[in-house]
Amino acid sequence: DWRMRILMKAMTRRNPLAAAASITALLELAGLAGLCAQQPVPPPPTVPPIRVEVQVVNIYCTVKDKKGRLITTLDAADFEVREDGKKQTVRYFARETDRPLTLALLVDTSISQERLLPIETETAALFLQRVLRPDDLALLISFDINVDLLQEFTGEAARLERALTRLRINAPGPTGPFPRPGPRGTRFFDAIYLASTEKLNPEVGRKAIIVLTDGVDAGSQVKFTEALEAAQRSDTMIYAIEIADLEWYQLHQQYYSGSGELHKLAEETGGRVLPVREPEKLAQAFDAIAAELRSQYSLGYTPTNRRADGKFRKISVEVKQRGLKVQARRGYYAPRASASPGH
Repeated sequence: DWRMRILMKAMTRRNPLAAAASITALLELAGLAGLCAQQPVPPPPTVPPIRVEVQVVNIYCTVKDKKGRLITTLDAADFEVREDGKKQTVRYFARETDRPLTLALLVDTSISQERLLPIETETAALFLQRVLRPDDLALLISFDINVDLLQEFTGEAARLERALTRLRINAPGPTGPFPRPGPRGTRFFDAIYLASTEKLNPEVGRKAIIVLTDGVDAGSQVKFTEALEAAQRSDTMIYAIEIADLEWYQLHQQYYSGSGELHKLAEETGGRVLPVREPEKLAQAFDAIAAELRSQYSLGYTPTNRRADGKFRKISVEVKQRGLKVQARRGYYAPRASASPGH
């Protein structure tokens, strides 16, 4: 640089031989300095980040008064949550009115529903038109001797309506000279299991299965307990419209008294069963489900039991105000050590 040139000029004037040696030394030093400047400066040792994984249990619940009217004005302080009998601190709270919904509509197309299917199809289409909002998703599954996905997740009600028109009764043919009474192919538990594990489990947020059936299962590969566990593990509520063709059961010498399994599926997951004895009242049942889904509370807590043991834990949700009833799921499965801790 300019300072080195001035220094070399002055030294040459005084002693040319010494100047030559000094210049050589300076050039060597300059070269070393340049080399050092080119070498990257090693970064300071990094400290590995500390990861704190916090498990949060989310509960979606509905609150009603003694007359069945929805209560939508409560705050976090109004709720009390217990897990396996131990009180938990509610850290997250929201009134769920606009958060997106992910729905699975399951329709029973077994032979026992043959006369009911047309009105079920028509009413389900109206329900989807009313309930679906731009950010919502829904799919359609039919179940009989098979479980068929008729429409993948979509936010377009028109596509779901077209899929509804493809619903068909599917029953096994006669297997001998003597007719066998009762529904011979209704894979209800399989449909719940497959919808929960394959479709709803990967989704996040509010999820619900809405099923139209008389609740009778015949021919499923999975057991009732497996279907219930699948719904619980996917954090999915089950709402059921229980509709049965009683004349069909009488004609086939079967006594129909409702389905205890159907009611347990709904109650354990935070939904409910709406019995419909007159097909003309299907629309009212659908409207009731839509109102509940748009009037829920979301509660979140970090459980005091931090063990990742994969075990089932019971949940109870109560409201401090007397005369109100809470509808919420009754438990969840804790994560295992190798699984994701979130719920």
